[in-house]
Amino acid sequence: MTIEIASAEGLTPAEWNGLVERARYTDAMHQWEALAVIARETDSTVHRLIGYKGQEPVGVFPVFERRYGPITAVFSPPPGLRIVYLGPGLLNMDKLTQRKTERRQRAFIDGVLAWIDERIDPSYIHVRTTPGYPDVRPFTWNDCAVSPTYTYHLDITGPESDLLDRFSRDARTNIRDAAATDYDVDERGPGAIDRIVKQVRSRYAAQDVPYDVTPSFVRELYEQTPDGTIRPFTCRVDGSFVGGILTVAFGDTIARWQGGVKPDADRDFPVNDVLDWEVLCAGREIGCTTYDLVGANTPRINRYKSKFGPRLTPFYEIERASLLGSLAARLYKHRK
Repeated sequence: MTIEIASAEGLTPAEWNGLVERARYTDAMHQWEALAVIARETDSTVHRLIGYKGQEPVGVFPVFERRYGPITAVFSPPPGLRIVYLGPGLLNMDKLTQRKTERRQRAFIDGVLAWIDERIDPSYIHVRTTPGYPDVRPFTWNDCAVSPTYTYHLDITGPESDLLDRFSRDARTNIRDAAATDYDVDERGPGAIDRIVKQVRSRYAAQDVPYDVTPSFVRELYEQTPDGTIRPFTCRVDGSFVGGILTVAFGDTIARWQGGVKPDADRDFPVNDVLDWEVLCAGREIGCTTYDLVGANTPRINRYKSKFGPRLTPFYEIERASLLGSLAARLYKHRK
């Protein structure tokens, strides 16, 4: 089976976004505007690749080309910005038999990797798929190393009372008892982005963990992506800011992207329990059915996230490196 791989240079942003919206296993960062912002922020070149069987699109796969001295690397997504997922999205495969699906998907991935090798010839490739991406075997058949990693997905459909009942006892108590406190959780505009990002950076600095996300980058994402994509939520107690979460909404999922860190000051108030509850309720109001808690790979943090009764959901890290590319691999692992 032959799948032609083409760059989306001749498409309008709306045409590319239309493919992204129709595809499975895509998210907000696949959108044209988000890719452009990420490319500027990382000083890289974005290639929006599309696979075609004849005239029919079968997949989208945005990749970023970046040079580190003598090393050329390809990322999807690039490191340093805490962009969790990217990789391939699949189109027009739902009605195919398993045999045809596997053949078409393999031909698409084979074609993308061949395009990358012919046009870019990188020493290093690193891809992270979206949660639930179904078949990474074509990458392994192209000499890539594949490792599973995990996030938590919470089903937020059904009555609120049933949702609360799935939470741990302490989470239920914290959320119900919070009503006695003078607090507000609201979705706010770009002004809230600075407060949230600075709080996260402060928390990471206290743990000697690099954090390269800037308020200006998040504000540009907020301004350039379609309305409602980046949603900043803040929590105020007695009128004072105590915490916030930057969420990303796309399709049927609202994702807990940045924030929700330990508050700066000790308070007898469950800031993050309340924030997560209010965020998922807001997601329900805009038609989302899933709350992605984003990450399930740190035991200390898992204890908090798992109390909401989510399901463990895999996604995949994919890597291929030459001897020279192993230097880029070490840099990636330091900055991702």
